[in-house]
Amino acid sequence: MKVPTVSLGKFHFNVSPRVSMFASAFAIAFGLALLTTHAAQAQTFSVLHYFTDGTDGANPYAGVTVGPGGVLYGTASGGGTGAGGAVFKLTQVGLSWVFSPLYEFPESSDGFAPDGAVVLGPSGALYGTTSLGGADFGTVFELRPPATVCKSVLCYWNETVLHNFTGAPDGKYPEFGNLAFDQAGGIYGTAVEGGMYGYGITFGLTPSGGGYTETVLHNFGSGNDGQLPYGVVLDTAGNVYGTTGGGGTGTGCEYTCGTVYQLVPSNGDWLENILVNFGGTNGFYPYGNLIIDASGNLYGTTAGGGQNGGGVVYKLTYSGGGFTFSTLYSFSACNSQSGVVMDTAGNLFGACWAGGAHQYGWIFELINCSQTCTLADLHDFNLDDGANPWGAPVLDPDGNLFGTTYEGGSAACFEIGCGVVWEIAGVGAPRKK
Repeated sequence: MKVPTVSLGKFHFNVSPRVSMFASAFAIAFGLALLTTHAAQAQTFSVLHYFTDGTDGANPYAGVTVGPGGVLYGTASGGGTGAGGAVFKLTQVGLSWVFSPLYEFPESSDGFAPDGAVVLGPSGALYGTTSLGGADFGTVFELRPPATVCKSVLCYWNETVLHNFTGAPDGKYPEFGNLAFDQAGGIYGTAVEGGMYGYGITFGLTPSGGGYTETVLHNFGSGNDGQLPYGVVLDTAGNVYGTTGGGGTGTGCEYTCGTVYQLVPSNGDWLENILVNFGGTNGFYPYGNLIIDASGNLYGTTAGGGQNGGGVVYKLTYSGGGFTFSTLYSFSACNSQSGVVMDTAGNLFGACWAGGAHQYGWIFELINCSQTCTLADLHDFNLDDGANPWGAPVLDPDGNLFGTTYEGGSAACFEIGCGVVWEIAGVGAPRKK
């Protein structure tokens, strides 16, 4: 999949063809922005894998998922034997990490370009989406390990396509946004385009007769509604929350600025509530996935806007059946596409696609956000150890932070590398055992 590139000297911004009209405009502005002045903490950073554009894939947009035993699962949007991307796992053996490709997508009916992360389902299988391919415009897929013990070096898993997107009425291009499960095993997600108005959908897949039946929960793009949805999270009541990269009523950005929305089940239908209209000082283009804490508060990032112009980390505090918006931090050079992850102490971690000491992006921590967040720069990418992290980082139970970069590393893809998987050890508060 050829990805458009906006270049500023050695600084390259690669963007999806379907979001390039938004991303290229603010990428140029952020590439020229002054770096945020903050002191870097000394952390143990290491690269666990350098992608080579071989059977391991290339250019991961999404971050990784931590599975049982600390195994990492992830996707690479390109590369692989069939050049359609790959799903992989990384297993720690002693002090080393062993990389294993689980599935390589050909550019065919089973989909290709897995831009979003994989999630572990209730059955232990992996679930994800491909942005392209399938019958028409992308797929939802399931990966299961072989039924018998695999004795070969390469032990590939078995793929099943659960849904093929057709454009209308069920949307197209389910890129970037993560899937989520409800307590009954239903799968929820988004497609960034298509649907009734052409600006994307939120969908649900319900287990039925050994397969899944799709329901369109919401069609985006009518009136002042959001446009271009990116991923969902669910609360304990079964309400669905997500962001749209465009649409809404906010001004102060080159295009419509995006929203945070809520979908509430009601008598067999779903009612939409717009929780935030972004525009200007509260940020714009909220491409990152939301997270939700135990109290029902929502957290996310915007790629642009805010008081300092480089995007924000924001919180929606739940109280009395409603939400109150607040900005936790405003960046001068970040351009986050990723959203954040929270440790058990309430500290937030995220990835900046732009800025940093070398202009190839950086990893941040926001500390003590119950009051005024303090910013720490955990790592600045230097191209050799990665460049331009797109997906959200994740924490394992011991407080180790993991993530990917879309570019950089040791192999030549899109001129400046195929990307890496990285770790910052022991930076988060561990979970209680």
